[in-house]
Amino acid sequence: MADRFPSPVHVRSAQRGLIEDPDYPEGVSDTPEKPPAKARPLNGSAFLRTARLASLPVGFAGRTTLGLGKRMVGAPANAVMSEVQKRTADQIFSVLGQLKGGAMKFGQAMSIFEAALPEEFIAPYRETLVRLQDSAPPMPAGTVHRVLAEEFGHDWRQKFTTFDDKPAAAASIGQVHRATWVDGTEVAVKLQYPGAAKALTSDLKQIARLARLFGVVAPGLDVKPLVRELQDRVAEELDYSLEAGAQSVFATEFDGDPEIVVPHPLAHTEHALVSTWLESDHSLAQIITDGTQEERDRYGEAYVRFLFAGPTRAGMLHADPHPGNFRIMPDGRLGVVDFGAVARLPEGLPASMGRLLRHAVDGDFESVRDGLREEGFLKRGTDLDPNTIERYIGPFVEPARVERFTFSREWMREQTLRVSAPTAEGMGTAMKINLPPQYMLIHRVWIGGIGVLSQLGATAPFREILQESLPGFADQLEH
Repeated sequence: MADRFPSPVHVRSAQRGLIEDPDYPEGVSDTPEKPPAKARPLNGSAFLRTARLASLPVGFAGRTTLGLGKRMVGAPANAVMSEVQKRTADQIFSVLGQLKGGAMKFGQAMSIFEAALPEEFIAPYRETLVRLQDSAPPMPAGTVHRVLAEEFGHDWRQKFTTFDDKPAAAASIGQVHRATWVDGTEVAVKLQYPGAAKALTSDLKQIARLARLFGVVAPGLDVKPLVRELQDRVAEELDYSLEAGAQSVFATEFDGDPEIVVPHPLAHTEHALVSTWLESDHSLAQIITDGTQEERDRYGEAYVRFLFAGPTRAGMLHADPHPGNFRIMPDGRLGVVDFGAVARLPEGLPASMGRLLRHAVDGDFESVRDGLREEGFLKRGTDLDPNTIERYIGPFVEPARVERFTFSREWMREQTLRVSAPTAEGMGTAMKINLPPQYMLIHRVWIGGIGVLSQLGATAPFREILQESLPGFADQLEH
């Protein structure tokens, strides 16, 4: 784990502070003689944040009323609903992108499932969703200086020979600045937004109340489990000390790797993290938008190999798989950042996962059923016929049955619509399946990773990767 700064300042509550302060001119720094002014609530005020989120159902109600009016004058029902969905989506992602905090984090998490949304209305705002994966509005320079003074002391400039006030990247709970460490090392300085803890908690509670509204935008996509899982990870992601420890392990394990590079953490406080700089001007999100097929295949394979290799090599699963965290390096490697969310798996991925998937590939769905029951995936008092299980999960196994599989939005969307259909073999089967707590984060990363591969339209040797990295899968494989 990285060493802390000499003479660390006292950690102040993350619930104070403001990102935007119009009274503090940009480019004006704090001085040792003048303590930094106290900050105000994140993005203006808690009231303003709540009002923005609360505007979503109000806007939806207005659009629904407008749609009803159009129906009364003869507009087709499908056309009206499509228009309501598009307008609702535009407002939702505009608000999420403005707020940072939990709203932005939810938007980024939801964006990796974009491939599963119906094509007839996802196309107009696909660009907005993908953009959420890679950007957020930045803090003003004056606020940045105050955060630096709070975390590193009023003499913070002495720790750097240069510091760029303009952020190189901005995301849900923090932003990154380029600087030069006192020893001449080029570094990335990650600073947590003041008030991030309070905003994160408040936003996620509010979004949980709006789950039904998100269902209008993405029929068949239940956002409640996603919100609950994000809420469970809040405390860990807000502590950059934990992130520094996880990142240090990954950086050591992947040091010198021909495909992956992880920046080494050099120092940290609870709300700031200094790491070696990765020279990269774009991320996997740009490959999704305009990459060549060769780039899609190459980086898609590197991406999924890294996700599977983490538990084996580092004893941890990188649990924030959205494309903005994966940087394209000049030497062709894939740089990986943001280790605030990890699943700690000292024994690696559960061997039971590999065995269940192997049985499914081999067509032995009686063993799949028995394994699901043993692992707690079947709810108490329920049973499923092996044939029903095969029809339900069989198509998901397709990438593991062939040497190379081409992922696509169409394939992902077909699976999502199939399992969410109001039939006995769709939602009827889903209602009988339980997700044990120990698999919650693994499941999100697995589905999220498949979603990103589908966005890329990548062709990858998925089966080979499973054989190499998923315990239990290669045992007695019959093909």
